Amino acid sequence: MKHERSYLIGLYKALRDPKEAAGYLNAALEDGDPAVFLLALNDVTRANGGMSKFSKKCGLNRVSMYRMLSRRGNPALLGVEHLLNAMGLRFVVAPRGR
Repeated sequence: MKHERSYLIGLYKALRDPKEAAGYLNAALEDGDPAVFLLALNDVTRANGGMSKFSKKCGLNRVSMYRMLSRRGNPALLGVEHLLNAMGLRFVVAPRGR
């Protein structure tokens, strides 16, 4: 458990940088599994102040945010967009490299 805690402290410190957070979320998107992206978004949310802070900033219910970012979450795109906007991030669509 001690190693996991020190890993999370380092991860959360890195994810406070918007460029690091964007790279982390993009890597999660590339995995292709929506659950991986939701867990990464959960990490970025926790690293930058937690659910309470962002629920107020983006006008979403805190309990709904916990559900949305859980392993079984199924968020509406608009909810994720509101959360990303509150973090100073945005969705970007880019062509795949061929």
